[in-house]
Amino acid sequence: MGEIKASDSYKTLAKSSTGIYKELGSKFLSFAFPVSSQEEIKTILSNIKKDYFDARHHCYAYRLGLGGDLWRANDDGEPSSTAGKPILGQLLSHDLSDTLIVVVRYFGGTKLGVPGLIRAYRGAAADAINNSEVVEKIAVKNLILRFSYASIEPVMKLIKSFSADIKKQELDSDCLMVLNIRVSEYTLFLDSLKGIEGLSIENNT
Repeated sequence: MGEIKASDSYKTLAKSSTGIYKELGSKFLSFAFPVSSQEEIKTILSNIKKDYFDARHHCYAYRLGLGGDLWRANDDGEPSSTAGKPILGQLLSHDLSDTLIVVVRYFGGTKLGVPGLIRAYRGAAADAINNSEVVEKIAVKNLILRFSYASIEPVMKLIKSFSADIKKQELDSDCLMVLNIRVSEYTLFLDSLKGIEGLSIENNT
């Protein structure tokens, strides 16, 4: 029997990694990163362009979120679909999300043609992935709970039964908790909280 994939789990990289592909004097340096937001991606791209300012092209692709629904592929001046698309193809074939791959090209003086470029960008991206480790990540939602101290016992009981992760707590006469809860258990957790008097919920995703 095949493994049943949880509805709120997906694959990403455990750590950043690098790779390389060489053909006819051209050198393709690849960089793979686990990422969680477009802001983070912008910062990484900016840093790579500064560090490798003398390269001719800085092509990339990324996927974000549980289903990888937020994505982009960029050819950065290479012929259409010869760079960003092959990089994205590697993210798709490895079923990766929350992942950015950037491939920096140093031109070697000989044109590779469309098939050669596709092969090179695909190969560089694959090498960076192979040099990292693919791990499973659980998608979570972030919640803020506000309640009186008198309600702490039922709140803690539910947090324990759902294995929710407490990111921050302020316990006083009025209490505040910031939690991460698995996406697959989010609706049931909210329903369970409804019975606690005086509790308010804010969605902080």
